[in-house]
Amino acid sequence: MKIPLLALIFQGIPEQIAVAALAFSIANITQNWKRIILIGAILAFTSYILRLLPITFGIHTVFIMGLLFVLLILIGKGNINSSLIASLISFLTLIIVETACLTLLMPLFGITSEILFSNTTIRILITLPQVLVIFVLSFIIFRIRARKKHIKL
Repeated sequence: MKIPLLALIFQGIPEQIAVAALAFSIANITQNWKRIILIGAILAFTSYILRLLPITFGIHTVFIMGLLFVLLILIGKGNINSSLIASLISFLTLIIVETACLTLLMPLFGITSEILFSNTTIRILITLPQVLVIFVLSFIIFRIRARKKHIKL
């Protein structure tokens, strides 16, 4: 399924940056926003390109999950075990949060699937809460881990 360019810029890239930030927090990798933004942009553009290809829907998610794992190791300097776990948990979180947000918000605002896929502005706006939730989860995990490190010193 092709992604409109505006949706890539205003929904896809922020969503993947949030997923990368969450993965950094879960993997206990030092928060480096240049690296997080780079990884998020790579994930979003790769997903955009994969969705242009005639492959079964959902395969792009598995590929992007694997790519996040590799990027956490190469760019984020994470270890293999925590990067694998962080990649899996981050995408599972994205799926759960996206499902919950869309399930709640679509009926609340009277938005159908047809409207969601045909109106780029609505598509971008209705997915912003899930991006915010993932960023908040990332921040909470990061703060908890930072507090534990500070206490152990």
